Amino acid sequence: MEQRLTEIETKLAYQEDLVQTLNDIVATQQHKIDQLEKACRGLIEHFTDMSEVVKSMQAPGDEAPPHY
Repeated sequence: MEQRLTEIETKLAYQEDLVQTLNDIVATQQHKIDQLEKACRGLIEHFTDMSEVVKSMQAPGDEAPPHY
């Protein structure tokens, strides 16, 4: 009976370690996801700003005729 209890305690200890390891991995991945989302927002903002600059630099002669 005591050997069985020891085996159960050992399995529980391994499971607790595994849960902690997985928790650490998830936390690290969430941090990376947050960084990537921030970078994407920055790129979108930069792209939007650049699009506005390009539009403002276009001469009226560069526009397509209305029948196009």
